[in-house]
Amino acid sequence: MKPEPNGRDPGDVLDELRRQLKRGLGRRLLIGGAGLALLVGLFTSYAQVEPDEVGVILRLGRFVDTVEPGPHFRLPYGIDRIVKVPVQRQLKAEFGFRTESVGARNTSYAASGSDMKRESLMLTGDLNVAVVEWIVQYKIKDPYKYLFKVKNVEGMLRDISEASMRAVVGDHSVNEVLTTGRQTVATQSKLLLQDLADRYETGVDIQQVVLQDVNPPDPVKPSFNEVNQAIQEKERAINEAFAELNRAIPRAKGEAEEALRSAEGYAIERVNRAKGEAERFTRVYEEYRKAPEVTRRRMYLETVSQVLTSTGQKVVMDENLKGLTPMLRMDGPDSAAAGAAHTTEAHR
Repeated sequence: MKPEPNGRDPGDVLDELRRQLKRGLGRRLLIGGAGLALLVGLFTSYAQVEPDEVGVILRLGRFVDTVEPGPHFRLPYGIDRIVKVPVQRQLKAEFGFRTESVGARNTSYAASGSDMKRESLMLTGDLNVAVVEWIVQYKIKDPYKYLFKVKNVEGMLRDISEASMRAVVGDHSVNEVLTTGRQTVATQSKLLLQDLADRYETGVDIQQVVLQDVNPPDPVKPSFNEVNQAIQEKERAINEAFAELNRAIPRAKGEAEEALRSAEGYAIERVNRAKGEAERFTRVYEEYRKAPEVTRRRMYLETVSQVLTSTGQKVVMDENLKGLTPMLRMDGPDSAAAGAAHTTEAHR
């Protein structure tokens, strides 16, 4: 290779060009790396916590603090990590069945599988078997305990929920579990489950325990239905008898009260009438003592007036009688008796 006119070797020139290119490339790579590191740092330092969540800050894997919903900045490059815990969301665990799909009009469930059958078969207090399906609804109340005190909170919750339900069902008869005592079983199971959850520091708050469906096992279901039907008929007959009893007793009491009141009224009426008649007799006697003749004549006239009014048609057979007035005979001391005799003779 011939040297250049200025006396420089072409190989040296090429080496110089290579060194300049390497220095420029290294500078560009350094700038690019720094920019990339800055972008990664900015990206990893920002975190958004949703309104129904609480953020738990872990610094190099160790718990540091909790943050409320909203935007937050943390140490970048994975030094700080925010674990989001849905504390406002209601969670649920299903036992004895599983929800496959939820639609606007219908919801499908799955109730097959050895695990679901095992967790739903329970022994009652009277040594009968019942198939119990239930739902546990809960919320996370302590994010720290929920994340760090128990390794698998969901699995622990399922175990203690099944244990509490079996304990409560074992204290009740099969009829109580299937019919009248369902609410009591659910309430007692909730209290026992909350106590176990607090004892194991799961950090969850049990909102509700709902008995979804309680049935006897399939092999004995027809016989059990017949027994239930007989019990319902018995209760209906008892209720009808009590209804008739409730109708008959008030009616009998009312009739007895009416008879008593009627007797009391009759007694008061008789007493008052007797008193009135006695008072009237006394007054008439007093008036009679004052004027015996006038009183005797008035009494005679009243009696004749009543007799003539009640006799209806009257026929007087006396040729010499010019009128009825002489029949009264009110012109002498014995006129009343004579008039009465004459009147009787005329009516004959």
